[in-house]
Amino acid sequence: MTTLLVIAKEPVPGRVKTRLTPPFTPDEAARLAEAALADTLEAVAAAPAERRVLVLDGRPGPWLPPGFEVVPQCAGGLDERLAAAFAACAGPTLLIGMDTPQVTPDLLAPALGPNAWQEHGAWFGPAIDGGFWALGLAAPDPALLRGVPMSAPETGAVQLARLDAAGLRVGRLPLLRDVDTAEDARLVADEVSGGRFAALHARLTAATAGSGNGPVRA
Repeated sequence: MTTLLVIAKEPVPGRVKTRLTPPFTPDEAARLAEAALADTLEAVAAAPAERRVLVLDGRPGPWLPPGFEVVPQCAGGLDERLAAAFAACAGPTLLIGMDTPQVTPDLLAPALGPNAWQEHGAWFGPAIDGGFWALGLAAPDPALLRGVPMSAPETGAVQLARLDAAGLRVGRLPLLRDVDTAEDARLVADEVSGGRFAALHARLTAATAGSGNGPVRA
């Protein structure tokens, strides 16, 4: 069985999803971040795993379902924080972020099945922006992440090259879109028919359209 990690920030206005502002207010952006995180945690809770761990910058809130361990993120850049999350695990581990509320247990299934690690030493889920939304390692090695440039167009390519250079056979998960900008939010909300994120996005954008004078102050 695999350990499932979710790395996330507490959805505090002004600290999360700042690229959604404008058109959304900081409070609305934080609410969208919370909805995305809640959808992600729900999918992880429904997926088969030995452990489910939330690696959190901040404090847990009512959006956290039962069955998760919560550990704090370490200091440093994102590469160091991801590396530390893997270093705290033993055995096969799959890490995802909070920016893909469209994730489902079925999307995660290839890396979580009984044969997931028999032929693969790593799993990689590419993101449309050039990064990655999922990374799995059969034997967690923090050195595979340290020094990888994060939040850059080449992030995914550099990380994948690290895995290849380590001689790991890499399984591929589907290409997904991270929610970084308002356009990303619209496209992801249109892609999924249910979930908290899509429902909240629909309410916020409908209220904005109805007001005729800018973003809704919900």
